[in-house]
Amino acid sequence: MKDSKTDKAEGMIDKATGKAKEALGKVTDDKETQAEGEAQSAQGDAKKAKGNVKDAVDNVTDSSKH
Repeated sequence: MKDSKTDKAEGMIDKATGKAKEALGKVTDDKETQAEGEAQSAQGDAKKAKGNVKDAVDNVTDSSKH
């Protein structure tokens, strides 16, 4: 399983790439590219959230050990 930092990094990359595709789609009036960008951006948000959840679980697990 990937660690939280990897999930967050991949999420940031997906979000940035998605935003770029979305902007390109808007500029070129290419609805398909725009939609792909929106989807990839949302996927990036989901990966970042997954990383945040892993951090939260690790924090709870660590604090219960003490």
